[in-house]
Amino acid sequence: MVDIMSNTKGNPLAIAYVKGGPLRPQIDGVVRFYNAPGGTWVCVKVKGLPPYQPAPNGEDPIGPHGFHIHEFGNCLVGNPQDPFQAAGGHWDPTNQPHGNHAGDFPVLFSNQGYDKMCFFTDNFRPHEVIGLSVIIHQNPDDYRTQPAGDSGKRLACGVIREP
Repeated sequence: MVDIMSNTKGNPLAIAYVKGGPLRPQIDGVVRFYNAPGGTWVCVKVKGLPPYQPAPNGEDPIGPHGFHIHEFGNCLVGNPQDPFQAAGGHWDPTNQPHGNHAGDFPVLFSNQGYDKMCFFTDNFRPHEVIGLSVIIHQNPDDYRTQPAGDSGKRLACGVIREP
């Protein structure tokens, strides 16, 4: 098995500083994108996530939190009740159904408001996402509802830039 972590010893090639919006201003985090053999190693460290709340009366639960790359590098809040719409939809450069978007990431679990994880994707290289944005959503991604996985409101946003 290839040890991908051994390939992240250098500096990231892209980075997003994620800040919470009006629905969850406590969120603060960073997402780093590293070159890896055959793709990208993505590492996220975030605090201030809301705790998990079970789904009441057939509604969606709060958490685990949908986590995606969105198509525009614009974190303008806009409507405070439905923020970060300027970031557009999920980044999907190859026109795939939801669940296979290049920007579909694993959900974030709130462990007393904190999450830290790294994962590998072969869907893109770090330089391809510079200028796009990262969004953390209120609800879990179901990876099947079209076009965006029923992830709910956008809690936090960060523009992906060169470090």
